[in-house]
Amino acid sequence: MSVDLSAAAGRARTSPRRRARVARGVQYAVLLAVLGLLVATADWGTVGQTIFNPAAAGEILDRLPRAFYNTVRYTLAAFAVGLSLGTLLALMRLSSVAPYRWIATTYVEFFRGIPALLVVIAVAYAVPIAFGVAFTSIVAIAAIALGSVSAAYISETVRAGVESVPRGQVEAARSLGMSHTRTMLQVVLPQAFRTVLPPLTNEVLLLTKDTSLLFVVGQTPEFFELTKVGRDALSTASGGLTGLFVIGACYLIITIPLGLVARRLERRTGGRA
Repeated sequence: MSVDLSAAAGRARTSPRRRARVARGVQYAVLLAVLGLLVATADWGTVGQTIFNPAAAGEILDRLPRAFYNTVRYTLAAFAVGLSLGTLLALMRLSSVAPYRWIATTYVEFFRGIPALLVVIAVAYAVPIAFGVAFTSIVAIAAIALGSVSAAYISETVRAGVESVPRGQVEAARSLGMSHTRTMLQVVLPQAFRTVLPPLTNEVLLLTKDTSLLFVVGQTPEFFELTKVGRDALSTASGGLTGLFVIGACYLIITIPLGLVARRLERRTGGRA
């Protein structure tokens, strides 16, 4: 009987719940040890002077509202082009006309396969040389360059949304005498966009960060976006890395709410995408 009691006590000591508590305790201990090591070894004097310097942050505060506004409008312009062109490409890939599918597939594979920075440079410098046009607005460059890249990704998202609409919905609309185009516009696309809203919100988030690529375009201070202001702050005598941290905080002001919206939409749509 004593042997049985001992075995039972051993099983109790190593129950799954107890092991889980021990594992969590070890993880918390390791996390606290790492955090303590970082705090103990950091040179806080240099950190305060180089990274968290209030005086250096104050030097760029007057430029932040305009840069913040420019970043938002570049993002919205690019998303407008990306959504319009991406929807068209999605419909072309679903078309029964083979050349449409070939063109859309080639476009998507091309723009998904090259860096967005190259597209920005091409639109800003190569396109004016090739076609004899001049872009006088940074908004136009952002819309065309970033919107073209975004369209390749949005098209795949929209196509997946269209294909997720039950076939019975289409058949029911056609049986009522609706044309293919009317069925697509009034029945399929509204349902598809409700499904793909979360990934589209994430695409806006990505475009917000991609506006930083516009630093390669010659800009006047009036058209600076957030990253350009941060890069210029690096060249000041007392700037250090403080400017970059301030700019990072500004991006978080935009991206964190967008992330919350995307997660809320995912919950409302049941995680479908």
